[in-house]
Amino acid sequence: MSSDTHTPRRSPVPASPSTLDRRRFLALTGGGMLTFAAATAGFSAAPVRANPVFRENPFTLGVASGDPLPGGVVLWTRLAPEPLAVDGSGGMAQRAVPVEWQIARDPRFRQVERAGTVRATPELAHAVHAEVGGLEPGREYWYRFRAGRELSPVGRTRTAPAADATPEQVRFGFASCQNYADGYFTAFRHLAEDDVDLVVHLGDYIYEGGNVGSIGRAHLPAAECFSLTDYRVRYSQYKSDPDLQASHAAAPWVVVLDDHEIDNNWADDLDGGDVGGAEFAARRVAALKAYYENTPLRRTSMPSGPDMQLYRRLRYGTLADFNVVDTRQYRDNQACGDGRRIDCEDRLDPARTMLGAAQESWLLDGLSDAPATWKVMANQIFMMQADHEAGPVQAFGMDTWDGYAAARTRLLDGVRERGVDNFVVITGDAHRSVAADLKANFDDPASATVGTEFLATSISSGGDGADQDALGGVWLAENPHMKFHNVQRGYATCTLTADSWRTDYRVVPYVRRPDAPVSTRASVYVEAGVPGVAQVSS
Repeated sequence: MSSDTHTPRRSPVPASPSTLDRRRFLALTGGGMLTFAAATAGFSAAPVRANPVFRENPFTLGVASGDPLPGGVVLWTRLAPEPLAVDGSGGMAQRAVPVEWQIARDPRFRQVERAGTVRATPELAHAVHAEVGGLEPGREYWYRFRAGRELSPVGRTRTAPAADATPEQVRFGFASCQNYADGYFTAFRHLAEDDVDLVVHLGDYIYEGGNVGSIGRAHLPAAECFSLTDYRVRYSQYKSDPDLQASHAAAPWVVVLDDHEIDNNWADDLDGGDVGGAEFAARRVAALKAYYENTPLRRTSMPSGPDMQLYRRLRYGTLADFNVVDTRQYRDNQACGDGRRIDCEDRLDPARTMLGAAQESWLLDGLSDAPATWKVMANQIFMMQADHEAGPVQAFGMDTWDGYAAARTRLLDGVRERGVDNFVVITGDAHRSVAADLKANFDDPASATVGTEFLATSISSGGDGADQDALGGVWLAENPHMKFHNVQRGYATCTLTADSWRTDYRVVPYVRRPDAPVSTRASVYVEAGVPGVAQVSS
C-alpha cells in the first residue's frame, strides 16, 4: 500500500509485557540493531526527563498502528499514568520523555527488525507517532514501547503488499460512531478477533457532548467539549476502553474524522449551529490537535491551526486502492437550514460542494489512474439517495450527500465518464446498515448503476438497536436501489479478491451491557466488472 496525499493468517495476540524479557528489550534498543530511528514528536521547549520513574503504568491508553505502506507503518502510543486527570495532562509533568520502540518479526521479540527512540512532549500530550520504514511488504510484525523501566502492551500490525504485488485477497473491517455513554464497545473486541488486514475508521471516534446516559458510562468531562483540555480528557476516557484498545492492537488502522470529533454537523468554518468566527476556529484548533494526538496518523496529517490534511490514498498492491476522503473541512454549509427537508431547491445547486474543488479533482484523477481492481472510497456520510417520506413526496437529510445532490451527480458522472470500474463506497455515520446500488439517476431505477455503497452501522451510538425499524421500512419501499437494511449495532468486514467483493455485516444484539455475542446478519456480494449488488445472503 502506498501513500498519496494532495500536497500531501495471524498468530494469537501475544502475552502481556510482564511476561517479556525486559533485559532483552534494553539490550536490543541499546545495541547495533538500531538501523532506523523515528523522528521526534515535534519540537519542545520542555526539559528532558532522561530516566523517568512512573508511580503508575504510563501505557494506560494502549498502543496502535496506522496508515500501512509496503515498507512501513506508524506506531502510536501516549503516556498517561493518570489518564483521566482533569487538566488533560494524563498525569504527566511538563517534561519531554524519551520513548523507545521496537518492531519485530515474532511476538516474543527474538527477531527485532527495527528499533529507535522518539521524544514524547507535553506539547502533544506525550503522544508518540513513530514512522517506521525499512520493513518487508505484506508481512506481519509485532511492536512495543518502553518509557523508563515500563513496557507497553504488545501490538500487532501488517505492512501493505508491494505496489506491483497481486495478493490473493485483502480482508479489512470498517466501523464508525462509538458513543461511550450509549453503550459498550463489545463490537471492537469481536473485530479484534476477526483476523483483518486493516481497519478503516470512518469517523465519530468520540462524541463531543455531555451525554450522561443510563448505563454508568457518563462522559468526562461532564459538559460538552470546547477546549483542548476538554477534548484531551474525552479521548483519554474513550481510549481507556479495553475493547477499543484490543482492536487497535490487533491490526493497523486508517482513520478519518467526521463531525462529532468537533461539533455535530459542522461544515468548514461553521459549527453545527451555523456560527463561525474566532470562537469556533479556536474550538476547531483544539479538537483537531487532540484528534491527532490520539490517532496513528503520519506527520503529513499534523494540524496546522484549524486545518488538517486528512484525504489521502493508500494502495494495497494491484487489488485495492483506498481513497480516504474528508467531507467536513471543505463542504458548503448544509442547505435549507439543515435537518430533513422537502422541496429544498438549494441542494440541487451545482455550485455547492461536498469535497471542495481540489479534493474532488484529486479523487476523480486517482480513481481514473488506479491500476487496482477495486477502487474504494472511504467516506463519512452516505452517498446513496435516501427518501425518508412514504408516498410521492420526497424528503431528504441535508447533512448527507442528498443535501449536495448536484455535487453527487457530478462525482458519479465523473466516475462513469472516466470508465472507472469496480467503484465501491464504504460509509458510516447513520447508525444503520444498508447495501445499495449507486445510480446515475436515483429517481429512475432503470438508469445505469455506477457502483456500490456499503453503509455500516454504529459501534454503540443509538443504543441497542433492532433488526428493523419504521424508517428502514420506508427506505426499502421508497428507494429500490437499497438491497439490504438493518439497525443493529456492529461493524462490517470486507473480503476482496480479483473476482469478487463480499461484505459481512457483523452485529451484536445489545450494547447497553457488556459481552454481547456477535453474528453475521447478512453477506452481500459484488462481482468484479459488474457494478452494484449481485447477491444478498442472510
